[in-house]
Amino acid sequence: MARWTVGIVGAGKIGRMITALLKTSSHYDIRVIDHDTESLTQIGTPGVQVLQADVTDAPALTQALTGCDAVISAAPFFLTPAIATAAKAAGAHYFDLTEDVAATDAVRGLAEGANTAFMPQCGLAPGFVGIAGADLAAQFDELDTLSLRVGALPLYPTNALKYNLTWSTDGLINEYLNHCDALIDGQPVKLAPLEDLEIIGHDGVEYECFNTSGGLGTLSESLAGKARRVSYRTIRYPGHRDIIKLLLDDLGLGRRRDLLKEVFETALPRTKQDMVLVYCTATGLRDGVFTERSYINKSTAREIAGKTWSAIQVTTAAGVTAVVDLMRQGRLPQAGFVGQEQVGLSDFLSTEFGALYGPGTVTALDTAA
Repeated sequence: MARWTVGIVGAGKIGRMITALLKTSSHYDIRVIDHDTESLTQIGTPGVQVLQADVTDAPALTQALTGCDAVISAAPFFLTPAIATAAKAAGAHYFDLTEDVAATDAVRGLAEGANTAFMPQCGLAPGFVGIAGADLAAQFDELDTLSLRVGALPLYPTNALKYNLTWSTDGLINEYLNHCDALIDGQPVKLAPLEDLEIIGHDGVEYECFNTSGGLGTLSESLAGKARRVSYRTIRYPGHRDIIKLLLDDLGLGRRRDLLKEVFETALPRTKQDMVLVYCTATGLRDGVFTERSYINKSTAREIAGKTWSAIQVTTAAGVTAVVDLMRQGRLPQAGFVGQEQVGLSDFLSTEFGALYGPGTVTALDTAA
């Protein structure tokens, strides 16, 4: 089977994680592109090509990506259109991790008439949760409700928010402030973030869930008219939502994203001792009987290539590398826009990267990546 060259744009934490995963496979050559030479030096993986290029310089980025079979954007969401445009010009398949709706719409536009595939939203949520949700929905003769819930949480919460930073602060703020896609009575709607609070339990632990943006991906489109209600909510420990609402609404930090980001990054420590919980539930008719079925997946930190990686790093990177691997194998459409619901859950989990969804090895010490 063909060996691919993959260009990874962005040498930050997720770019390094994707690099580490792909390097464990014999099927890939890796090229990492970033404007920051210091970030490139942190790649530190033998046999990986690194290139310095300004992502906003279209000709330079296109040249850097020329010769790549696939491009993965591990850069901030606002750079998505530029990277996807360069990938198209270079004749490469395109993948990203964005939860931003406008960025995804830009990728969809580029996919029209393209000779290569464009597959945004390939991380955890959106990403894997959409694959799991679509698989669950397909198990019903008539789907009534589909509830997707995902949480990236510290294993050992200590502060009042019961939360540690495990991922992009900008992405976290977007989830809390942007409107949320959903289906109600089969029709697409926009819901307010932080609303529709519910309580769930797993393994004897109680969690709260509430609306956040971006996680549903394209499922709201593919299931429109086919389900009465489809929603996405973020999982947190109880009490988190009320404090966030105080910060955003009562103290007005929802209008000061810059200050909110500074507060989060100053006050909330980071941790690799985390877990990712995917908790999907569907109801509907199966063989004429109203039935409920659930899919639950819990992942923890693990060691890969001699380094400790957090659960959110592993699940996010595995989300995109698994679909890249399916594309390389010819098991996904090779041109145009590709949504997560076009990926079979069993196909995803059968890849060497998808197999990483599951229990890891939680280390006693929070070692640096």
